[in-house]
Amino acid sequence: MTRRRFAGLTALTAAAATGLTRIGPAHATPYTPALIVGTGYGAAVTALRLGEAGIRTTMIEMGQQWNTPGPDGKVFCSTLDPDRRSMWFHRRTEAPLDTFLWLDVVNRDLGTPYAGVLDRIDYPNMGVYVGRGVGGGSLVNGGMAPTPQRAYFEKVLPQVDADAMYRRYFPLARRMLGVNTIDPRYLEKTPAYQYARVSRKHAHQAGFRTAVVPNVYSFDYLEKEERRTVPRSALAGEVIYGNNHGKQSLDKTYLADAVGTGNVTIRTLTRVTTIRRQGNGYLVGLEQIDTAGKVLKRSELACRYLFLGAGSVGTTELLLRARETGTLPDLPAAIGNGWGGNGNVMTARANHLWDPTGPLQSTIPTLAIDNWNDPVHPAFAEIAPLPVGLETWASLYLAITVNPERGHFTYNHSTDRADLHWSADQSTPSVRSAQALFDRINKAVGTTYRRDLFSGNRPFAADFCYHPLGGCLLGKATDTYGRVVGHSNLYVTDGSLIPGSLGVNPFVTITALAERNVARLLATDLKP
Repeated sequence: MTRRRFAGLTALTAAAATGLTRIGPAHATPYTPALIVGTGYGAAVTALRLGEAGIRTTMIEMGQQWNTPGPDGKVFCSTLDPDRRSMWFHRRTEAPLDTFLWLDVVNRDLGTPYAGVLDRIDYPNMGVYVGRGVGGGSLVNGGMAPTPQRAYFEKVLPQVDADAMYRRYFPLARRMLGVNTIDPRYLEKTPAYQYARVSRKHAHQAGFRTAVVPNVYSFDYLEKEERRTVPRSALAGEVIYGNNHGKQSLDKTYLADAVGTGNVTIRTLTRVTTIRRQGNGYLVGLEQIDTAGKVLKRSELACRYLFLGAGSVGTTELLLRARETGTLPDLPAAIGNGWGGNGNVMTARANHLWDPTGPLQSTIPTLAIDNWNDPVHPAFAEIAPLPVGLETWASLYLAITVNPERGHFTYNHSTDRADLHWSADQSTPSVRSAQALFDRINKAVGTTYRRDLFSGNRPFAADFCYHPLGGCLLGKATDTYGRVVGHSNLYVTDGSLIPGSLGVNPFVTITALAERNVARLLATDLKP
């Protein structure tokens, strides 16, 4: 715990305790030298490095700060017992599993919409999960923190110096994020990972290799959870709607450090509506809302440097709106292109009675089936939990596959939103790669698919994703360091830079790429 991080965490806690929507120093003028849209991975990196350089910076976050307990004494609700904290202005939860034993028992009605922590943005043929709150997707993901295979990284981002990434920026990102790995002895003995060991055994029987995957959830804390010496989180069914303990989300790492510099302010429950040029900087339109979605105030904030870190969907939509409504008419034609869901496919298998997966399951995945080197159907299939509190004899997986298909966004004037164009057939390559892997396991072990978890009796679900990528591609919509082409002092710093596929969970790469980009910009573009 550094002095800077302690100062940042203190400021975050104090703001929450007093119900403030402004964290950090307050400034009376409607101007900030640097403005960052979003508080996810790329945005958080940028804020810390600008703050360290003495550049006064304001971050705009659509969601709320999540560190105030609800009526049950917990900040986040569990996956099994969701309430209004779960979803961002939805009247019903939209979990990735639709049913259980074909029964509609997974999702819950929520009543009055509320500014919850998880959003699912639904487009024709694709739903995109995103986090809402200070920390963005770090609040709601499973924390899996692998680094992509170098050969595939070089294929996806050939314009980036891989030597620098793998020697400097990936190690820096892992250290800053708090990445750790499970103790192998604990993995082999704990009942909380019986489900993972069963899937590993079946994969090995089919001739596949498996890999231990690092995470930003503290495995030391997890062991204490099992001994019941600390409050339970991963062992209490908490994951997609947030973890109350154990997880090193961005509000505990990069963002705390950023606020601790004394130069970074975070404005919550505020959304960006417009962007237009003003002199050598930008004028950004804002709407402040309450947790019921009511607009409380409209204002504008001027800045010299504008960084967009609102994620693949958010950043792309902001730039498309600016281009198509004429506030920034000369934005590149490449904006909106190159989108993909990182080849995400979810599936499940029905195990034999002699292969129980256990009633106690950690929600933090730590093993994966690594078939990435398959020349025809590469896949990296993460062994996921199904933490319902009873024996299911089910093995669940999120497969990351190579899918060359790309979608694109267009601006819809009637809805003032970006529309994603993605056909159901474009998910077929991902399904084929997942099926090639799991057909082989089922044949070797004598098992079948579980068809009761996804609507329509489907064995595979490829109509949603956790890893949206692309829309503002590096080297096309931007230069090789995230500068938007033709627009000085305008930058992109999130997953929209990556063209649709990465082969693993993308947040470590997004973090490392942001570290690389902002280091160059501080050396060449930015002045305190």
